[in-house]
Amino acid sequence: MARIAVVGGANMDIGGFPDGALAMGDSTPGRVRLSAGGVGRNVAENCARLGLDVELVTALGDDAYGRMLLEDCRSKGIGCENCRIAPGERTSVYLFMDDPRGDVLCAVNDMEIQRLLTPEFLAPRRAWLDGMDAVALDANLPEESIRFLAEELTAPLYADAVSAAKAGKLRCALERLHCLKLNRIEAELLTGTRILSEAQARQAALRLNGAGVERVYLTLGLDGAVCAEAGRSWLLPCAPRAAVNASGAGDAFLAALIWAGCEGLDPRESGIAGAAAAAIAVGALETVNPRMSRTYLMKEMAEIAAGMECAAGSGAPAGEGNEE
Repeated sequence: MARIAVVGGANMDIGGFPDGALAMGDSTPGRVRLSAGGVGRNVAENCARLGLDVELVTALGDDAYGRMLLEDCRSKGIGCENCRIAPGERTSVYLFMDDPRGDVLCAVNDMEIQRLLTPEFLAPRRAWLDGMDAVALDANLPEESIRFLAEELTAPLYADAVSAAKAGKLRCALERLHCLKLNRIEAELLTGTRILSEAQARQAALRLNGAGVERVYLTLGLDGAVCAEAGRSWLLPCAPRAAVNASGAGDAFLAALIWAGCEGLDPRESGIAGAAAAAIAVGALETVNPRMSRTYLMKEMAEIAAGMECAAGSGAPAGEGNEE
């Protein structure tokens, strides 16, 4: 079984799900749900559900939310022995509101505690991290900690850009990343170019290859995702699914890329795995779909691949690779 370490954010998600159109400046009937979340933690749970041996390295307060997150992780087979528990600090919270379609309308994140994941905290764990089959990190980490991991580790590094406000912290690590997952806005920030078309998305992904990232996966929402490696790029379709909650789709995408890397899949097959995982993720109210599994993922991958073959047979674009 492949061993994975995820270094990044964990928080309590407080989500609002309105029954209809939001009444701005007033209350709207709907549901409010409290659940375990955070990019790093979500990636770790998805990896565990895909059959990987996962350890999470994050910072938690010694408070009710912190204890809830520890209990939840351990119940799902996620190792937490290397988490930093900080008395007197508040555990991260992510407060979001979905629109009636399941897309995030607005959100506030309170993740100040992740500043405690310093190079000094990580340094004694360097050899342990380097013994992993893969290490995933997210841009919730301090920039100096991202630089430390990039400079000190030889294990394959997977990264999630998290948000436009945090993606810039990854610049110091681009030449060491095996795999980077990011969205359109984050790619615009890192490349300094607008992305208004598929061609521009391909160019941005290839530019990140040129900066040193071995594999790039640039997600484009309903327009699919561009993956790029070694001067070639592919457009992968979005698997159309009714979205119940889209907030965890990107985290599932990255977890599937890690799983695919451990399985030895090529860039295109890995991207199909990511698209399949994202399709599974949006189908549940929970941030991580409890139905996520290796079997379910492979079934979704087969359906996406079959659809791509049908599109190619009909003459429609099927996401073929292009030299750029």
